Amino acid sequence: MDYLHFRACIAACRRCVDACDDCTEACTYESNVFELAECIRLTVDCAEMCQVAAELMARDSHFSLEVCRLCTQICDACAEECSRHYHSFCEHCAMVCRHCSEECRMVSAACVD
Repeated sequence: MDYLHFRACIAACRRCVDACDDCTEACTYESNVFELAECIRLTVDCAEMCQVAAELMARDSHFSLEVCRLCTQICDACAEECSRHYHSFCEHCAMVCRHCSEECRMVSAACVD
């Protein structure tokens, strides 16, 4: 696969990084921050994994597919956790994570040997 095949997934990963970073920061300012601890941990993990996935796909790394598979799992976990909270930033993050997971899943499925 070349870079052109990864474009939609790269864009989804980059949007996910932004949404997770926004959610992480917003959660830290909430009065119930201790209740949001798992949300914060997962958004940090998700943002970092999406950043790595986007960078590897952009340079057509041989590890892109494996990273996309892992990114799918982390995005799913993050979306599930964020959807448990009523904050608009958590709801937005969950939506963006689900979309990123779908894009990563399509890339992984399209490239199965």
